[in-house]
Amino acid sequence: MSGEVLHIHVAPTAEASPKPVSSVRAEAGRGLEGDRYYARSGTYSETGGPGREVTLIASEAIEALEAEFGVKLAPGQSRRNITTLGIDLNDFVDKELRVGEAVLRGVRLCEPCDHLEGLVGQADTMRGLVHRGGLRCDIVSGGIIRVGDEITPA
Repeated sequence: MSGEVLHIHVAPTAEASPKPVSSVRAEAGRGLEGDRYYARSGTYSETGGPGREVTLIASEAIEALEAEFGVKLAPGQSRRNITTLGIDLNDFVDKELRVGEAVLRGVRLCEPCDHLEGLVGQADTMRGLVHRGGLRCDIVSGGIIRVGDEITPA
């Protein structure tokens, strides 16, 4: 079971548009360098708790959202940091996965919220991503993550 990193996005502040990057440094206990949660300036930074260091979403979930609900999201518009291909992220709750040089621990599913739907501006975004909105992770060991990197169980 393996997948691939298709896209990487970081947003410097809460509600800022995510910007694509070809690689990013993941730092345990902080997040992805250049991202709002790394800088503690994300919408939910004050909430605290695990699972706020990096988020992943499967490209297959984004494709299903369009096919089933007519909601088309551009890469990064899901506001998740890493878009994957070929791996079932839901299988990694409470498990570790290697993404490039980094090892991540899946903390919980990244269920969609009305905040996301408001930023996306498309009805049914939330409904269409229930149970497939991605995976919230903590960084166990840092390193560089690049577009095209393999994703495997750790």
